[in-house]
Amino acid sequence: MSTVSPQITDAVTQTNVKVVAEAPAMAMSTIYQSMGQATAILFQNSVSAQQQQNTLAQAATNQGVMQIYSVDTTAGASATEKVAQGGVADNLTSLLTILKSFQS
Repeated sequence: MSTVSPQITDAVTQTNVKVVAEAPAMAMSTIYQSMGQATAILFQNSVSAQQQQNTLAQAATNQGVMQIYSVDTTAGASATEKVAQGGVADNLTSLLTILKSFQS
């Protein structure tokens, strides 16, 4: 039976102590890396959502402009003319005349 050299025993003991001492630091570094990655994914999702909202806003604006440009200007002018010739001013003048006659 051979005995183990005290230098080897001391080296193995020091190595075990070193590993046990470094374990909390390694665990914390793993936690920090996980938190950093989760935060990065959070920001990445936020930027993606903003880009999608901008795309939707541009599409909605485009549809609105297309609808404005597709309005028939002749029909609009015709409707305006009908409203203008509705005799609203004449009716108001007649009403005013009647009201003045009651005051006399």
